[in-house]
Amino acid sequence: MGINTERDVEANMQIGPTDQGMVRIFIEADGVEIPMDFEPEEAEEIADELRAAAQAARIVK
Repeated sequence: MGINTERDVEANMQIGPTDQGMVRIFIEADGVEIPMDFEPEEAEEIADELRAAAQAARIVK
């Protein structure tokens, strides 16, 4: 299964700061909870990657 494989899975995602100075991406789907904590610098890198992917996706359309 790869990034281009579509799935019919419903999930909730929350993103925010923790009380420990980390940035948490929290995903919940089908009773599974996945908390992922990142240093602020790592979170900024992820944000840059998201922006680049969004820009690339616009070109595909």
